Amino acid sequence: MTVLLDQNLAALRAATPAGAAMHRPIEGTVHSWDLSTGVDGPGSRFVAFLSGCPLTCLYCHNPDTWRMRNGKRTSADDVVKEAAKYTRFIAAARGGATVSGGEPLLQPVFAGELLHRFKHELGLHTALDTSGFLGVRATDALLRDVDLVLLDIKSWDRETYKKVTGRPLQPTLDFARRLADLGKEVHVRFVLVPGLTDDPANIEGVAAFAGGLGNVSRVDVLPFHKLGEGKWQALGMNFTLHDTPSPTPEQVTLAKDIFEAHGLKAV
Repeated sequence: MTVLLDQNLAALRAATPAGAAMHRPIEGTVHSWDLSTGVDGPGSRFVAFLSGCPLTCLYCHNPDTWRMRNGKRTSADDVVKEAAKYTRFIAAARGGATVSGGEPLLQPVFAGELLHRFKHELGLHTALDTSGFLGVRATDALLRDVDLVLLDIKSWDRETYKKVTGRPLQPTLDFARRLADLGKEVHVRFVLVPGLTDDPANIEGVAAFAGGLGNVSRVDVLPFHKLGEGKWQALGMNFTLHDTPSPTPEQVTLAKDIFEAHGLKAV
């Protein structure tokens, strides 16, 4: 079993954009695409939301992206053609293109193809929006085509992280350290959930870790909201945070102050 996993990982690491080009058209499963400003990276951006996610976050506002079957099989050609319609507008707004999800690294060859073509064909600033749980699937070739990683660190306390996501924290920390070693710019995202992730000691842990990496240029403290609750209900899923309030302005300020005490820009 170990040999097979090693072989699969070696094959994945060999799937460079140049190698992928020999097997075009590259296809993947896409949930949707959209234009956004200020929430998926700097400036106005074309955002491709890929389907599938190994995490089941309690506060996810897009649970309809968790399953591959909820997406549409789409070629990279079609996604790039769509993005190309907006390049002049994006350039004027100093934006770029973001590959998001779901979890884009569940489809690493497809995600890598999009990032490569966004950057080299369209000349756009590129961002990868990821939990980092599948960071081992991101080849060095893929990361060379990424200008910015939007990295979700959902908790420092291991038990809380497992409760929130259903998965362990360590792979995300390992990926964060790898990005630091590569000197890749990172924006950390931290969702502030009262009664779940808002313990000052928990925030302190994330802040100390992020502040020590040396490549984190910004932290987005994201107040918990329930805007996705309707999607949970439509999917017949139980939204267990129904009675959880949004954090107060004072709670948000406290969280930002903790990050800033570690030399980080918190917004």
